[in-house]
Amino acid sequence: MAMHGDATFIEVAGHNPVMWQWYLQDFYQKVFYSGRLDRRLVELVRLRLANLHGCAFCNRADTAAARAAGVPDSQIEALADYEQGPFSDAEKAALALADVMVLTNPKGHVDADLHARCRAHFSDGELFELGMIMAVLCGMAKFIFAFDLVEKEDYCPFTPEAPSA
Repeated sequence: MAMHGDATFIEVAGHNPVMWQWYLQDFYQKVFYSGRLDRRLVELVRLRLANLHGCAFCNRADTAAARAAGVPDSQIEALADYEQGPFSDAEKAALALADVMVLTNPKGHVDADLHARCRAHFSDGELFELGMIMAVLCGMAKFIFAFDLVEKEDYCPFTPEAPSA
């Protein structure tokens, strides 16, 4: 409650402790927080995705997690225009990859230019891991939106249409 302001997702997860443990231990501990990728980088990517998806629940927690990882407020505030913001070239490349992976970009494609831009900073293995992290995060966003388990921002495009009269 302190982090998200809502416990619905965690309450629902309690119906299947095996899946909840997979999410916390296997995804977050073994992949997201593995240390193979810089924690600040994965926190920036996660926050960028949450911002674009419009998940208020995620934005609150991911902003706190980014700060805890050492992401300065100047970067958090500049995420909307990261190409002009105070980010390293590696961070900008990863954020550009997030823009391709995000749910709001259903035709997203890693073209040769973006691949080359990312390869200047990440090995093939790191790119695979970064892509998998984003895929799981985007999949979880779709899940929590489809089941209406979280609070959404006013701009969130994943709100159900009102029933027609």
